[in-house]
Amino acid sequence: MRRDTFVFAVAGIVFGLVVGYMAASWDVVPRPAAIGGQAATAAATAPSAPATKSLNPDEVAALESLAARQPGDASVRVELGNLFMDAERWDEAIRWYREALAVNPALVETRTDIGACLVSSGRPAEGLAEFEGVLAGDPGHRNALYNKGIALLQLGRAAEAAAVWEELLARHPSDPQIQGLRGRIGQIRATAGAGK
Repeated sequence: MRRDTFVFAVAGIVFGLVVGYMAASWDVVPRPAAIGGQAATAAATAPSAPATKSLNPDEVAALESLAARQPGDASVRVELGNLFMDAERWDEAIRWYREALAVNPALVETRTDIGACLVSSGRPAEGLAEFEGVLAGDPGHRNALYNKGIALLQLGRAAEAAAVWEELLARHPSDPQIQGLRGRIGQIRATAGAGK
């Protein structure tokens, strides 16, 4: 077997594994931040998030090597960000997501994932800025609206969070994954009414 054929075969297998992993592990809604009591309540209304995964060092090394060899490939960087996000290694996930955006600034889901990582790492104001940036270009972006509500809730702006989630429900009325927000909005409104 010629060396070129072998290299292409190995590259094809690695690419297939990466694409297969990405398709199998894609989150419809990024994991909400897990900080404080408010986030735990918000998480109860969220779609089920996958359990924290441990990182496979061989997989990370292979993807990092591929990223080094393919500096113009945003997808490898997104995949590395996803691996680190699933392992709740927020800063490393953010780093890889930012590298992906440097290659392809049009990746709005990646920008939303950066915001979710920022919120999860205790930086809800920074996460909010990311969600607002996504929403400036796409006002109905489902994941950005959902996560903007979580960021606002963590910033102590519950009434604003409820308003954002009401907008989300109005824009996506038949989406079963966000229907649990109705109860959370009711709790926020009831708490606000009791405080008057």
